[in-house]
Parts: sequence; structure tokens; C-alpha cells
Amino acid sequence: MVMTGLDVVHAVGKSVTVSAGDVELFTYVYRPETPQLESPKPYLHPIRTLTGDVVSLFRPHDHVWHKGIAWSLPYVGEHNFWGGPTYVHGQFYVQLENNGSAIHDEISEISDRRIAHSLNWISQQGAPVIREERALEPALVDDGIWTLVFETAMTNVSGATLTFASPTTKGRENAGYGGLFWRGPRSFTDGVVQSPDGVGADDLRGKRAEWFAFRGRHDGTGTASTVLIVDDTTNPQHPPQWFARSEQFACLNPAPFFSEELDLPDGETLAFRYAVVIAAGDRGESGTAALAEHGRAALS
Repeated sequence: MVMTGLDVVHAVGKSVTVSAGDVELFTYVYRPETPQLESPKPYLHPIRTLTGDVVSLFRPHDHVWHKGIAWSLPYVGEHNFWGGPTYVHGQFYVQLENNGSAIHDEISEISDRRIAHSLNWISQQGAPVIREERALEPALVDDGIWTLVFETAMTNVSGATLTFASPTTKGRENAGYGGLFWRGPRSFTDGVVQSPDGVGADDLRGKRAEWFAFRGRHDGTGTASTVLIVDDTTNPQHPPQWFARSEQFACLNPAPFFSEELDLPDGETLAFRYAVVIAAGDRGESGTAALAEHGRAALS
């Protein structure tokens, strides 16, 4: 059962905050104040459960370019829209002058059901790379659950073919991150990663699946929360390989370019859709698997 009752507050020129009652579920910062080195881009943070627990982390000291949930791509042609240094095989990570920006252009819709806007992706030197249309669709579900559908359509405006890639396709084993990336709270470290095939931790990284989930606990209260991401069946490379971590920090990332690069010719468009399910509590293995149904329903 999907419930209504979301409130929206727009800080014009900066962000949109969506609340359920007195709980701010998320703030979408569409025009961030981010250093160029971190590849400026919109992000969602803080993100909360319906009971108010924060399930995102902003600018952690180990990877300052991680910001809650963000659409982050480490290789778009020669450009880095992830942030920080670029992996160069044989040299490890090298800081290059290639940190591009995804810059908000125009809002087309803001309501309690949909936030939509356009963005211009530009190189560090200011050249056009991608024109993007993006939308976020939040919805309340009963039993302490809410969902967020993230959709993007990226059109190549660079004048040449763009190759989407990952550190793994460039030579670093099992590091195929890139795409919709969630960074969890510090207290979620050593939490449970779950796929449709069962539970684990870093050992699940690189596996293909329709969905992955993370079950973690909060400092202070000792309460638990669950974050689950469902990949739309129409997405390129579906089902994706997943970049997931637990042992050093908590993260989930359906990574469409994990081990296979994708070329986008000039003028053509690449589209993706995902459902993020945010649930209060740890529902165990079977209960967590049941959350995927809410993600599928949101995408339908």
C-alpha cells in the first residue's frame, strides 16, 4: 500500500527537501558548493528512515567526493565525473586536470511526487560533454518504508563518441564502481550486504543481481536500518555487477560499466532508472528480500 503525505520545501537555487510529517526524508542539493577536485554534482544528503535515522554520509575523510547518494561516473571519455584522482594502470591513482562538473540548468517540475531538472556536464576546462534530464520520484509505503525512483537520460553533446568505463575496465581488479552510488554511515561498517542469493560482505562485490541491500546499525540508539537498490530491467547491462563494501565502509552501487565499457556516439542518449528502498529496522534475510518488491512496484 502506497501512502500520501509528503511535504516539499524548495530552497530556490540550492536544494529541495522532502518530509513526511516531522521527519525530513532527504535533501536533494542540486546546486552544491563543491570544490572542483571533487567533481561537483548534485547529491542526496541527509537521507533518513521514516523513524528519523540517518542512512547517508557526507564527504567522509577517506573519500571526500562521496556524498550520500549521487550519480557519479569515474570515466566519461577522458573526463572524471566521480571526483578525486583518476586510476591510471601502472601508476595507481593520479590527480589529473579532468574533474568535470554536472551543473544544474533548469527545473521543470517540483511536487510531492516528482522533482525534475536538466543539467549540463562540462569538462574541467569548460567544454560541453553531456546534457542530462533527471528526475526523482519519492513515495511513502506502509510499515516504515519509503521509496525513491531515480531516473536519468544523458545525451552526448561532446562532438565525439564517449566511452563509459570503470577502474576495472582500465586494469584495476574488482573495482568497477560508477553509477548510482550510496555511501552509508560510519556505524554501518561491517554490516550485512545481501543479494537475492544470500548474505555476505565484500565477497559479494562483482556479483550480478537485480538488487542488492545493506543492513546496518546506528550508533547511539542501536537501532537498525536497511537500504536496498533495484536495477530497472530496461537498464543497459541489466542485471548489473555490484560494487559493494562493508569491511572498510558501507556502500552500494549497481555498476553498469563494472567490467564492460559502453560507447555513446555523439548526439545519442543513454538512460537508466533505479528504485531505492529505505526501511526502518533489520528485517532479516527473508524480510529484506521482500523489500525488493516495493522497489519493483515503484519502477512499474
